[in-house]
Amino acid sequence: MSKPQRILVTGGAGFIGSALVWALNQRGQENILITDCLTTDEKWKNLVALKYADYMDAQNLISRVQDKPETLGKFDVIYHLGANSATTELDSAHLMKNNFEYTKVLAHWALATGARFVYASSAATYGDGAYGMDDKMTDLTRLRPLNMYGYSKHLFDLYAQRTGMAQRIVGMKYFNVYGPNENHKGDMRSVVNKAYDQILATGKVQLFKSHRPDFKDGEQMRDFLYVKDAVNMTMFLANQPLAGGLYNLGSGAAHTWLELTNAIFAALGRPANIEFVDMPATLQAKYQYYTCADISKLLALGYKDPLTPLGNSVADYVRNYLVTGKLLGD
Repeated sequence: MSKPQRILVTGGAGFIGSALVWALNQRGQENILITDCLTTDEKWKNLVALKYADYMDAQNLISRVQDKPETLGKFDVIYHLGANSATTELDSAHLMKNNFEYTKVLAHWALATGARFVYASSAATYGDGAYGMDDKMTDLTRLRPLNMYGYSKHLFDLYAQRTGMAQRIVGMKYFNVYGPNENHKGDMRSVVNKAYDQILATGKVQLFKSHRPDFKDGEQMRDFLYVKDAVNMTMFLANQPLAGGLYNLGSGAAHTWLELTNAIFAALGRPANIEFVDMPATLQAKYQYYTCADISKLLALGYKDPLTPLGNSVADYVRNYLVTGKLLGD
């Protein structure tokens, strides 16, 4: 059991946020304030099995931080995972407010009160990877995100570096995270989640054709990270007081969509049945054909937990959560 802490988790009803609270509970941490925006989706279900001290609407939190911060007391750790994470979101003003301005306010408050501030950046800040996906990069201005979501995250990374706060906080560049508690995410669910539904409905999985000659259909590659590994990495970074700056959080290996899809069929004990379909024209210019996290910076810090192999993590997700309908903590 870890030393008791007072913890704030923004976005705590969301996918990675609720998984983080579950993992904190596993370590005996229950003095947790969760904030989020609960609307018409069903992410509230992610909270039901979790143990936490209180819940507050995200807008109420930001108002209190700006007007009456003393009423919130002190936190040991602030995990800022709340954001609009839709890569297809076109409302730039909304993304600037929720992903950039909100993060600035919370970061300054955390530093002023002595709280450890750990926030979600994104691998989307790397764009198409033309300038690499190196979390040790010092000139962040070279990066060219492909969508407004990635740009809103990139802006805070730049702000933290420019103001000198970057080395006093930690930003996590999550790669393709998948696992239980993502059912509410709609079109932003992982391919594992979507593919499972497709298999139940049609017996097959549809994947995008490649529109580049150097990648065959289904051989576009991603760094897939199981959410249980993602939250272990996140908690590790929060408890490294000398760690600062940006860290890639991924598996450190790239796998094809075919490998991932075949693992889903294998977990269900079914033969693979894959159909390739044209990619929508609106996505073609923004599509990433290859992502792979260099996690050497994380490993050099002393992270030693073994990463779950792709086949094992897909099998755990499919058999123990998707098939059963269970969420983390159930």
